[in-house]
Amino acid sequence: MRAAINRAHPLWVAFLIHRLSGLTLALFLPVHFWVMAQALINPARFDAFAAATSVNAAKVAEFGLVFLLAVHMFGGLRLMAMEFLPWSGPQKTLAAGAAALSFLIATLFFMQAI
Repeated sequence: MRAAINRAHPLWVAFLIHRLSGLTLALFLPVHFWVMAQALINPARFDAFAAATSVNAAKVAEFGLVFLLAVHMFGGLRLMAMEFLPWSGPQKTLAAGAAALSFLIATLFFMQAI
């Protein structure tokens, strides 16, 4: 019989966020590489794109991207810790700390980008 999954558990939420952030980053990277290639292939198109990213909506999107990167990195570190370190009860605290640190990193980036 299959065990019930507690989807309200903070570590399940951490698992889900890690997977979704990885998927989002995987979708973003080809677009990013295409835009960066424009600097070599068609500099005028790249300059137009760079000018379009100076609006506030793009700054908010950059905040989201940096947040996803930080969440994914700290989620991966959490998974490696679960695999390689002896693990005890405070997993929830570590997962919450990773999310808070991710938000702090993204916020610091956002404050510099404005």
